[in-house]
Amino acid sequence: MSQVIVVGSFNVDHVWRCDALPLRGQTLAGEYSTGPGGKGFNQAIAAARSGGLTTFICSLGDDDGAALARRLAADASLQLVAFDAVSPTGTAGIWVDSTGHNSIVIGPGANGELSESFVASHGGSFGSARVVLAQLENPLPAITHALRLGRANNVVTILNPAPAVKSLPVECLSLVDILTPNETELQLLADAPDVSASMSDEELHAICRRVLPHGTVVLTLGENGSFVSHGDDLRGDAMAFYRVGIIPAKTVDTTGAGDAFNGALAATFRHDGVFKDRIQWASAYAAMSTESPGAAMSMPLANDVTERFGARFGA
Repeated sequence: MSQVIVVGSFNVDHVWRCDALPLRGQTLAGEYSTGPGGKGFNQAIAAARSGGLTTFICSLGDDDGAALARRLAADASLQLVAFDAVSPTGTAGIWVDSTGHNSIVIGPGANGELSESFVASHGGSFGSARVVLAQLENPLPAITHALRLGRANNVVTILNPAPAVKSLPVECLSLVDILTPNETELQLLADAPDVSASMSDEELHAICRRVLPHGTVVLTLGENGSFVSHGDDLRGDAMAFYRVGIIPAKTVDTTGAGDAFNGALAATFRHDGVFKDRIQWASAYAAMSTESPGAAMSMPLANDVTERFGARFGA
């Protein structure tokens, strides 16, 4: 029985570390490494290492990448449920500069074969869950059905709308309890001229209400922390909207930091509590994830985060 169900992607990451991100037509020398990633897998590992009993529903090829996913899932006590795809396991090319910032190109591969019917065939798993978490690196029908199953089972549904898209179907958004965009993702979804940390809280709240009128939007603002905007349900908070500051960290690599935040947030729903505490835990978890290189394998253990930051939901 899982507390967290993550439906999403697995990629084999190919990473180059260089002084600066390459410009158009430019060739740079860099240090190469490879390892596991994909937004879904990153978030599932984060949820599991953050303390949640987690199931990961995905699609894998018949190759070394799939074998890697299965081995690492077992090591993390993560239950992996995978469709056997014809395409090779997904890949990503990642460039990381000396400040830890990155650029990413994804080759979907097997991730593009995750289907609504495969998700539906595992619908029984959703009845015991507390939260369903999904992203947009798989076909939208599969993701929408996962959210649909969550809603049908009275499970909290979280959608991380990444990679960024210009719009989402009304039905998909209507199934979302908590939306977790960054500035670019919210700007596209809202068809707004600008979304930035420099805007007033009232302006940001108005944009969030346009995109998700009844649910909660958690806008991640990078080095400026995050902004929370509630709809009908304040989720135990005293205010309808507010900011949460960044947790200081010795950043090495920001790859996967947003995934760390989402997975850690999802895992907090194994406990009751106010939403602001959940955001503070997720922020602390994401901060600590940036202090190690890589994506999935940079996700810290809950006890380490609690010892460092004393965050409430680490227990």
